[in-house]
Amino acid sequence: MSRPLEDVVVIDLTSLFCASLSAAFLADFGARVIRVDSLAPTVRTAQGWNYQADLTHRNKESIALDLNGDRGVSVLRELIAKADVVVTDWSAAELKALAIDYERACALRPDIVFGRLSGFGPVGPDCELPAIDELAAARTGIMPILPQPGQPPVFTGAGAMHSSAMLAFGVVTALLHRADSGEGQAVDVSLFGANMYGAALDIQAFLAIGKGDRLLNPISRLDVSNPMSGALYPSADGRWVTLTMPDTDRWWPIFSTAVGLAEDDPRFDTHDKRTEMNRIELIHALEAAFATQPGAHWRQVFLEKQMSADVIERFDFPASDPQALANRYILELEHPSFGAVKSLGFPIFLSEGTARLDALAPCIGQHSSQILRDLLGYSEDAVHACRRAGVVA
Repeated sequence: MSRPLEDVVVIDLTSLFCASLSAAFLADFGARVIRVDSLAPTVRTAQGWNYQADLTHRNKESIALDLNGDRGVSVLRELIAKADVVVTDWSAAELKALAIDYERACALRPDIVFGRLSGFGPVGPDCELPAIDELAAARTGIMPILPQPGQPPVFTGAGAMHSSAMLAFGVVTALLHRADSGEGQAVDVSLFGANMYGAALDIQAFLAIGKGDRLLNPISRLDVSNPMSGALYPSADGRWVTLTMPDTDRWWPIFSTAVGLAEDDPRFDTHDKRTEMNRIELIHALEAAFATQPGAHWRQVFLEKQMSADVIERFDFPASDPQALANRYILELEHPSFGAVKSLGFPIFLSEGTARLDALAPCIGQHSSQILRDLLGYSEDAVHACRRAGVVA
């Protein structure tokens, strides 16, 4: 079965996890992604499965180039001339130094789609700041409101993942535009913008309202406006229960019975009593109720009653969740060197031409000769000459 991007050639000039993963998403859907690896020596601190590389560089090819010499840079420019897409997180200064920034990439291929991950966007006074996710997240306003009051701000790292998907989306959108118009273009996705959209509901609310402690300061879990929605309660084994039932009139008959409260308890028998007049009293009653049983008990109750609630899990849950396996969000692999392993799979499903794993991450330079021959048209003698000169490895 064909895949939607199988005729697209991508040059991967990335070093950051999020940008490399964005290129991997393109490869998952059939693009030929050629990763340019450096010939500079790398320090290996430990032996073992490079699980990060097998996630971010799956389905890619690798060519190892000496970019410190003119000949290696010349080969890189030849690759860009043959490519449909460049994906990079290199700084503007690095790209200009090698004469492969967007303007000069266009001279090599006028309809190139040039996708770049930046720190803070392509223009403005901070456009040259480095692409560091935590620094970008620090500017969004979300970090101080995540913890309980009095605790340090929380960095979730989610902005990097948002940027991976956004960059791939931007590249595919530009390819659709090119198919219709014949025009290439530059695509920029910044960690700043991605982190802002990670906090989109809160930032949009602030832009609309412009004030309010609930938008500017952390909120105690005891200060939620609705004890049955957005509220957290510890269970007997320390695992936290989360409730998402804003329409308390709908849920109260089932929920009250499940947690051992009388449906007609006069303290809580109306929505206003549950969320306003006796809100704190209900919070304490639910704290006491959930503390009587472990998290597994409450999950089973929620499932049986089909309530909008669940137990907050750790990473060991999705690692073995049948639902994650069934949807290929987690893959069970047989690694040629390390045996049975698990890895993150594919977050996007298509009924036709969906993502698949064709190959684990390549060794550095694994496809150098093949790429020189079949993409750039080098003869065997020319390939050997490049190797002897240390241009490729």
